[in-house]
This record gives sequence, structure tokens and C-alpha cells, in this order.
Amino acid sequence: MKPARASGGFFALVFLASTVAISLSARADEADWRRGRIYYRSVCTACHSGTPMGFIEPSSKTQAEWSAYLQADRHAKGKDTVRSYVSTAYRASIKSGNKAAERMAQVPEAELFEDIKAFLLRGAKDGEAPANCG
Repeated sequence: MKPARASGGFFALVFLASTVAISLSARADEADWRRGRIYYRSVCTACHSGTPMGFIEPSSKTQAEWSAYLQADRHAKGKDTVRSYVSTAYRASIKSGNKAAERMAQVPEAELFEDIKAFLLRGAKDGEAPANCG
């Protein structure tokens, strides 16, 4: 008795399904620069527009400078952390006056931080799409 052979269609279907699964899992690990842009423009620039230093454009720094700044996690000359501004507590404290903070209230802190980082690196002076927020 000969063993049953699987049809070529079956293998094509398995290949397609595994390709889609790999593609979706890769996307799940990528930061969402668009969401980072919304948060940065709605939250970060809202505060910085009123300070003596004015807007802080993503294109004002290189990717290396933004990476170093975010890695150091020091904001306001070390008086606080960058991560504190993406914390759920901070978003809750400003959500009544900030729609982006309200919409993103349930986004995990680490995920939102990576989204903002993706936007800053993309919009950096040497990034894929140098951006300004003014």
C-alpha cells in the first residue's frame, strides 16, 4: 500500500498561513510611529510651546542624539524622567484637557514610549522623514 501524498495546494496553503502569521507577529513587535506622533504633538508640544525654549522639533536632533536622550531618560535637565510623561498616572492627570492623553489612557507605558521613540527617530534630522511640529 502506497502512503497518501499531500497535494501541492495543501503545502501552498500551509506556506501562505505561516507567512501571514510571521508577518503579523513582526508587526506586533514594531512601534507605531503614527501614534507616537499624535502623542508627541498633542502632549509634548502642548507643554513646550509655553516654555522659554519653545517647540522641540524632532528634526532638531539626529537619531543618535534622540536615542541617547531617551536612553538617559532625563528630562528638564535631570529634574525628572522622560518616561514619567508617558506614565498612565501622568496621562490620567491631563486627560480631562488633552484628548490624546484620554484616547491613549490604556496604552501600556512601554509601548507608548517605543511609539514616541519611533516617531522621534523617523522625524530626526537624519531620519526617514524629518519632522517639525510647529
